[in-house]
Amino acid sequence: MSYAKWKKGKHKSFVMLGRAMLDHPEWRKLGSSAKLAYIYLKDGYVGRNNGDIKVPYSSLRDVVGLRSSSTISAALRELEKNGWIRRTNLGGLFRLPNTYELTGTHDEYV
Repeated sequence: MSYAKWKKGKHKSFVMLGRAMLDHPEWRKLGSSAKLAYIYLKDGYVGRNNGDIKVPYSSLRDVVGLRSSSTISAALRELEKNGWIRRTNLGGLFRLPNTYELTGTHDEYV
């Protein structure tokens, strides 16, 4: 299939989660909220914006398991602490959202 046909929307986008990553002990020790947050952060990665991934809390509040701000921030802190992501720019209330980078230490598809 040519790139032109693919680009016209015949195929839907997806988030790649490798089997090796899903079997990795570091992935297994993450909480379910952190896993959900990682998947949505990875969804914001389009191949050229690593370090500038913006996922506002308002977009995560619609996800079951990430409804409160405290749950979202705890999940993001857990991902940072375990080396899955790195915050590159601090946002906050009435400012731009935080920006993140996927480190790729445990995920080969970054």
